[in-house]
Amino acid sequence: GLATELEAHGADLNDPLWSAKCILSSPHLIRKVHLDYIEAGANIIITASYQATIQGFESKGFSKEQGENLLTKSVEIAHEAREMFLKQHPDQSTPLRPILVAASIGSYGAYLADGSEYSGDYGEAGTLEFLKDFHRRRLQVLAEARPDLIAFETIPNKLEAQAYVELLEECNINIPSWFSFNSKDGVNVVSGDSLIECAKIANECAKVGAVGINCTPPRFIHSLILSIRKVTDKPILIYPNSGERYDAERKEWVESTGVSDGDFVSYVSEWCKDGAALIGGCCRTTPNTIRAISRSLNQYYPAP
Repeated sequence: GLATELEAHGADLNDPLWSAKCILSSPHLIRKVHLDYIEAGANIIITASYQATIQGFESKGFSKEQGENLLTKSVEIAHEAREMFLKQHPDQSTPLRPILVAASIGSYGAYLADGSEYSGDYGEAGTLEFLKDFHRRRLQVLAEARPDLIAFETIPNKLEAQAYVELLEECNINIPSWFSFNSKDGVNVVSGDSLIECAKIANECAKVGAVGINCTPPRFIHSLILSIRKVTDKPILIYPNSGERYDAERKEWVESTGVSDGDFVSYVSEWCKDGAALIGGCCRTTPNTIRAISRSLNQYYPAP
C-alpha cells in the first residue's frame, strides 16, 4: 500500500513512474510512509522501486547512470527509515520481530504503465530474451544496494517468471527472493497461465525463498494458497489488495468495490490455516490494515 499512503500524504502519482516518481520529487514522503508501516507492525517494508526502471528514468531525460543511482536510492530510503525507527526504539528488532527491506521489482507491464501487469499481454515484447534484457541491469543494481530481500511482484505470466529465474542464476544473485503472482479468477494468473505451472517454476529455483500472491482480491486467496501448496514446500506469502478493481483506461482504482479493513482481516486466520507464512497488504491497503493483521496474527500465534 505504499502508493496509497503517498497519495494520502499529498503526492501526485499521475505519472508513468507512479510511486517511483517520489524517489525524485519527495523521498521524505517515502521515508515517512515506510516508518508508518514499521510502526504499524510491518516486518518487511518494500521499496518504491516497483515501477522504477532504468528505461523509465531514461524516458524522463535521465542518463543510465542517474537511473541506476535512483534505483539505489530507493533501497537507501528504506534503510534510512528502518534506522530511524530503531534509533527511536532500539529494542524493537529481535529475531522474532525482524525489520527487513525488500527491493521491489515490478513486471515489464508495470513499466508500460498501461495496466498490462493485470493482463500479462506484452504483444511482440513477450519473448524470454527481451524480458531478461529489460530486467537484467535493474536486478543487478538493486542487489548491489544490499536489500535483505528481493521481491518480484505482480508477476502476470509464466514467461516473466522464467526470465527472473534465469536472471537470478546468470547474475549470481545471492540475496533471498520471493515470487508473487496476481490472479483475477482464483485459479490462474492474470494472463491465463496456470498458477500451478508458474509456482513450479519458482519452486525449482533454489534462489527463490518464498512463493505467493499479491495485488489480488482477498476472496480469491484461499483457493490460490491451496493451489500453490500442491507444488511447493517453500513458505507461501500473500498480500492482497483491498479487493477494489483497477481501471487501466482511467488509471485509477474503482472505489466501493473492495472490502473494509475489518473484512480484510477476517480472512487472516483462514489464510494461516491454509498455510500462508507471510501476510500483508498491497494496493489500497494502509498501515491500519497492517496493524489489524498484526493483531490478528498475534492472537493466532501467541508469543511464547
